[in-house]
Amino acid sequence: MKIGFIGLGNMGAPMALNLIKAGHELYVFDVVQKNIDSVLQHSNQKAIASTSLKALAQSKLDLIVTMLPAAQHVRSVYFGSEGILENVAPNTLLIDSSTIDPKTAREVSRAASSKGNAMLDAPVSGGTGGAMAGTLTFMVGGEESVFNANKSFFQHMGKNIFYCGASGNGQVAKVSNNMLLGISMIATAEAMALGVELGMDPKILANIINTSSGRCWSSDTYNPYPGVLENAPASRGYSGGFGADLMLKDLGLAVEAAKDVKQPVMLGGLANQIYQTFSKMGHGHLDFSAVIQLFKK
Repeated sequence: MKIGFIGLGNMGAPMALNLIKAGHELYVFDVVQKNIDSVLQHSNQKAIASTSLKALAQSKLDLIVTMLPAAQHVRSVYFGSEGILENVAPNTLLIDSSTIDPKTAREVSRAASSKGNAMLDAPVSGGTGGAMAGTLTFMVGGEESVFNANKSFFQHMGKNIFYCGASGNGQVAKVSNNMLLGISMIATAEAMALGVELGMDPKILANIINTSSGRCWSSDTYNPYPGVLENAPASRGYSGGFGADLMLKDLGLAVEAAKDVKQPVMLGGLANQIYQTFSKMGHGHLDFSAVIQLFKK
């Protein structure tokens, strides 16, 4: 297929490279030139760099994928005279894999539909490692017939592909999951810090938790205590992984979405405040599991 890919950051670049490996013809664009250059280099110049967003949209593509930092970037890319919707050919499928609020996803999808373009919101889980390995989880919202017709496309970049329902529901799944992740990481950090302060060896405590009722992903796969898991960010100075500022962003999306429907998210709201405090202290660049530093002496 002839595919446009917009947004070549830490997640978008490996996703785009996996599409090239699968044999697709890729037209790429990013506002940061070095991101484009990196994809060209790692694809052995197989990717085709577009000179502008408008030029990419006018390239008579089968579909366009966007992977952008936040809702304001999605709006700027899709709307306006230079944006996708004013320049793309009708019937070109649009897929947005950014993590944004469900309200914006539904607004952009309605605008796309009015222009004759089907659209899927397809945020991902799995981090940069999953993006590079092609094992991402996709949570997809939109028309079910469109999803079914294009499910195989997602398998070039991911391992688990879920249909979540109507437009925006992919984002609903993503913010709900990440809110729970943020809460569980704080709870795990608090429990580990308490146990160690009371005299437990952290590895023994983690083993007990991971074979008992307290077990969760934040403990058995991504434990926040240094030295417990060799491959976890906690054992490499909290570098890499999923940044605390990214978790703060996702918790903010969950809290704002909850406000729209007057749904109480008391623990989600508290988690948002905790990560906001952590970021304010200058730690937003660290992996989100570094939040344990708030509980350790």
